[in-house]
Amino acid sequence: MQTLNLNRRVISCVFGLVCSLGASVATAQDWPSKPIRIVSPYAAGGVGDTIFRILSPALEAKLGQRFVIDNKTGAAGNIGAQEVVRAAPDGYTFLMAPTANYAVNQHLFKLDFNPNTQLDPVVTIANAPLIAVVGSKVNASTLKQLAVLAKAPGAKFNFGSPGAGSPTHLAGASFALSQTNGMEHIAYRGTPPMTQALLAGDIQLAFPTLTPVVGQLKAGTLKAVAVMATQRLNELPNVPTAAEAGFPEMLFGNWWTLAAPKGTDPKILSRLHQEIRTLLSDPAIVAKLIDIGHVPMGLNPAESVAFIRNETAQFKTLIDRTGIRVD
Repeated sequence: MQTLNLNRRVISCVFGLVCSLGASVATAQDWPSKPIRIVSPYAAGGVGDTIFRILSPALEAKLGQRFVIDNKTGAAGNIGAQEVVRAAPDGYTFLMAPTANYAVNQHLFKLDFNPNTQLDPVVTIANAPLIAVVGSKVNASTLKQLAVLAKAPGAKFNFGSPGAGSPTHLAGASFALSQTNGMEHIAYRGTPPMTQALLAGDIQLAFPTLTPVVGQLKAGTLKAVAVMATQRLNELPNVPTAAEAGFPEMLFGNWWTLAAPKGTDPKILSRLHQEIRTLLSDPAIVAKLIDIGHVPMGLNPAESVAFIRNETAQFKTLIDRTGIRVD
């Protein structure tokens, strides 16, 4: 009797395994068979929403299913990221998030998850290089001139950010650490008040992306002195890169990666990457991304893993050196 019961258990386990494998294959073959949820960890209408809405019409037409953006906000994007980490890895829930949620927040917050080990990147879609921007009254037109001014005896320079721990904050902290006699950081509640502080002269420097300040740059009320990337921006052809300005280590951007819960079928990840990569070669879509200050990337899952790992290590080193903490 014991032998018979054992045999039944073995048969049951084998049958369950076969069914499980069959279900996995069916999931990959039939995907997608229902709407796909894209969790955005920030408020509706933000950059991540905008980027995905540029892609989604063509993506929906190609895959035959709707993509539904679900804004899960709070805790610097950690709430939305955690929700995707805990979601079923069935190919119907993805995270659309920026630099901070993959490479920064785990060094600043006490998280009960690790985005580097509990999320599977699908595609790193685009990057918005940060720009060194000064007020019109600051007598500097290059990053080197700015460093000289900031190092002068008695100089009082403040730099601003839209929030502690943001890439903008970290870029300013990196510059302050290596190029100045001490530059005070002032955190604001978002980019608009930070921009107003620049215009008013309350701060002298900030590192925003292009889109929030493009109007002021065109009007001459703010000045761009460098692009924190390896290539110049089409919209700012006369503004040198950080490398051209003599600061090759000052490479900062706000990049956006689409990721799935760990364990999602690699065939699903590969298919979705391929579809998005194809869209990123469409001149009309590229033009729309450039209009909002983003450079298409299209990194595949393996490339995204390597890219995020490298960025994570660099941000950890910077945070450790500067002693940045989030209150």
